[in-house]
Amino acid sequence: MDLPTLDSLEVKNKTVLVRLDLNVPMHAGRVTDDTRLKRALPTLQHLIAEHAKVVILSHLGRPDGRVDLSQSLAPLVDILSEALWDRPVRFSPDCVGKTAQLAVENTAYGEVILMENLRFHAGEENNDPEFARELASLGDVFVNDAFSCSHRAHASIVGINQYLPAAAGRLMAEEVIALESIFKNPKRPLAAIVGGSKVSTKIELLDNLAAKVDMLVIGGAMANTFLYATGHHVGKSLCETGMKETVHRILDVANKAGCDVLLPVDAVVTSRFSAHAPSQVVPVTAIPADTMILDIGPDSVLALSQKLSTCNTIVWNGPVGAFEVSPFDVSTVTLARVVASLTRQGKVHSVAGGGDTVSALTHSGLASEFSYLSTAGGAFLEWLEGKALPGVVALMDASAHATRARA
Repeated sequence: MDLPTLDSLEVKNKTVLVRLDLNVPMHAGRVTDDTRLKRALPTLQHLIAEHAKVVILSHLGRPDGRVDLSQSLAPLVDILSEALWDRPVRFSPDCVGKTAQLAVENTAYGEVILMENLRFHAGEENNDPEFARELASLGDVFVNDAFSCSHRAHASIVGINQYLPAAAGRLMAEEVIALESIFKNPKRPLAAIVGGSKVSTKIELLDNLAAKVDMLVIGGAMANTFLYATGHHVGKSLCETGMKETVHRILDVANKAGCDVLLPVDAVVTSRFSAHAPSQVVPVTAIPADTMILDIGPDSVLALSQKLSTCNTIVWNGPVGAFEVSPFDVSTVTLARVVASLTRQGKVHSVAGGGDTVSALTHSGLASEFSYLSTAGGAFLEWLEGKALPGVVALMDASAHATRARA
């Protein structure tokens, strides 16, 4: 993909608008997970080294176009400063208008300023051209380093590209390269592990993967729906009984494409969903009527481990069990260890992403041992669905327009 990158953009002594995703989890005004912030540091460090005036744009939460100070970005100033080795970070109480303009003007080159929550203005989510133009007026060039927001056609993701020279930041470029490696000439066999609660939320994903991968592993509560649709009783398990036709269509797509769909052969069941609840392992052909499936069983994990060891590329989206509650995290953690081991040995290129997936792999202590861990949730999912992401398309369009202008 001919994506314009930071290295193709002249930023020295320029005012650079940088779109980051600082929509980080917070509790009582404190950040509880600063992963996304840390992943943005290479871009910020490069711009600071180039003596650029760094103007950070981001959102937090869903204030619905109104000022809501409980969702202010102000608490992130000290966190950003600390991450940048105690470099002072300024703050603007607005992201557009005279207040924002004065704040940026009073920021020196080589300094960093964080602008207030973009979503305090309805124009952000509406991709309002005037709001995008106001944002653009604050800087000389634009850098999108928010891949995790790039599935949204918002003003700071799409509209702003119409007014400024634009390029992808370090993290954005990393994400695109990593995800392109899945479908663009991947080393085969290519396997996909897909978990989660509902087939209905991942129909497009399953359709796309069934047609493109060599092996499709179905886990989580989605596996219950597949088992039910193929004639198994699943007791009190979470199951979408109305998805039979959809399941069979996906299986048909996979069959025609030569994709091997792998379902659990045994399961961990319990009569109540709570930590350390009494549980037992049973074949999927004998799920007791008064129990629910909360994890895949050891025979399933062994079979999947053997299958995955024959693959060269593995993409993972969604845990295979209710990993948040012990002991129903065992299979997810065990499979994570298997994939991490194959990755360490150089046998597998592994890419994982999605909010629950990142949480599960962090829980397992193995997140850093995958080839690539995406910071994105919805954007990662839409990429795997085969959709064009508005933020990526906007950068490509801006690049094409600049090329034509130079010609």
